[in-house]
Amino acid sequence: MAFAAQFAGVYLNFSPEDAVSRSGKLAAFMADGMDQQLGWDGNGKLGAVAIQPYDIEVTDDANAIVTVAFQTGSRRLHLSVPIYYSGDADGNRFVVSGWPAILPAPGPADLPQVAEPESDDAAATELKPQLEGFFRNYASGNGAELQRYVTAGTSLPSFAGAFTFAELKSVVVPVGGATREIQAVVVWVLPDAVAADAGAAVASTGTGRLQQAYRLTVVKQGDKWYVDDIRGAGRAVG
Repeated sequence: MAFAAQFAGVYLNFSPEDAVSRSGKLAAFMADGMDQQLGWDGNGKLGAVAIQPYDIEVTDDANAIVTVAFQTGSRRLHLSVPIYYSGDADGNRFVVSGWPAILPAPGPADLPQVAEPESDDAAATELKPQLEGFFRNYASGNGAELQRYVTAGTSLPSFAGAFTFAELKSVVVPVGGATREIQAVVVWVLPDAVAADAGAAVASTGTGRLQQAYRLTVVKQGDKWYVDDIRGAGRAVG
């Protein structure tokens, strides 16, 4: 699958200006006697990004058809690549054994609706200022301040200034005990191009915004909530 993905990176990117270079690169993947351009007549252009192995259909001990996913423009497509495998004294070797084929990629899955969890609004109200302080310092990398918002003995990595906290958009807190799994939607301020290129910390005057969702484990100790863990969120709720 890795061999097919490497091949796809060469096969799916071409223009008349690089025809000679492309044929030389393709030679490393093709069987002797195959068309040097693998069917391309030297006209037109194609560009592919986000090339990833997607699936494999093994037909016997030596042959398989590997499907590679890729993006060209706004379209997701697949490339089917026939591969021959030879395991011998020289190690595992592969070669493209026939004509590749571009195919449409499947559309997005239909996402079924799920019931929203019963919400603990009182706990959400208590949590909001704590979470705002947590995310502000989680973004800035102020370790001493961040420890005020996490459970004792817990050490969490931070963004160390890669983003600036802008807003806690929403908090969903299910009914439960002293330990809860909650979801928070946060808005970050993005670095501007100059600051990013210079490796500088993000300025609070940035204009770009990025909304993201997190799943947190929070624990109530005394009259305050503390963050014990943070991960990417799953299904959208609330």
